[in-house]
Amino acid sequence: MNASTPSGQTLSVKVGAAEHLGDVLSFSLISEDGSPLPAWEAGAHVDLFLGDGLVRQYSLCGDPADRSCYRLAVLREPASRGGSQAVHDQVSPGQAMTIGLPRNLFPLAPDGEHTILVGGGIGVTPLIAMAYELYDRKRAFTLHYVARNPVFAPLLAEMPFADSVIVHDRSSKDAARFDLEAALKPAAASAEAHVYTCGPIGLMDAVFEAGHKLGYPDSLLHREAFSAQPVTGGEGFTVLAAKSGVRVEVGSDESIATALGKAGVKVTLSCEQGICGTCVVSVLEGEAEHRDEYLTEDERTDQIALCCSRSKTPLLVVDI
Repeated sequence: MNASTPSGQTLSVKVGAAEHLGDVLSFSLISEDGSPLPAWEAGAHVDLFLGDGLVRQYSLCGDPADRSCYRLAVLREPASRGGSQAVHDQVSPGQAMTIGLPRNLFPLAPDGEHTILVGGGIGVTPLIAMAYELYDRKRAFTLHYVARNPVFAPLLAEMPFADSVIVHDRSSKDAARFDLEAALKPAAASAEAHVYTCGPIGLMDAVFEAGHKLGYPDSLLHREAFSAQPVTGGEGFTVLAAKSGVRVEVGSDESIATALGKAGVKVTLSCEQGICGTCVVSVLEGEAEHRDEYLTEDERTDQIALCCSRSKTPLLVVDI
């Protein structure tokens, strides 16, 4: 295991098998010596360290019970900020890579009489892992896979839980509309039914809207977040960088990281969306207004993500 990084410990692995599914690169990661990889639960993701300070997060989409490898699938994004392009350029069988240990911000609830999974496009990846885990637990579930190019359909048809999968192929303009209310209604009467969705924001919003219409409380509706809340907005405040001795004013239209950078304080950044943890530092004084999707509730008591979060107090002292 390698030295600690801002987002936690890292692990040296190598690429096992890799194959292209249309614009998606599906590949496995194995330990350097063939030993079992650290345990993880459905909904978890790992950081991929792609060189030149580039770190990106991708969901694990294999069977959590199989510790021989981690499976990932990455879509080549036309508007990529470098991550997906780097993955498609770098990943090949035998390639050495560095990853972060699995981290879960999208876990399955321990209860529930039935579970409904709604994945849009590449957003189906964490839900595949959930389907594996639910199947192993012998819990009832349905996985709805919605895509204009359903490249995972052949793989899902071979899964042990294939009978619980419904593919909504949107490749044709004549394709039937995906009736979300009908998809969610069978479980709506149960107080312990959970719905999980991941994919385009429009789809996730529609899932929540349909759920609310059917009477689902927010506690039973779950979504995978790809970015934090907006960075801007709210009152300005002062930040003191304790190690640097630099004091800056953070305006309502800029992030703490931006304000510190202008004053010459180097803040290590990666995703700049509040989901990777690279810019997390300790809070020494003051109260943070958290807008990230990385820190747990316990971690939020004394840490902050500088790329997106703000301050509830006029002065915030951070350990940088």
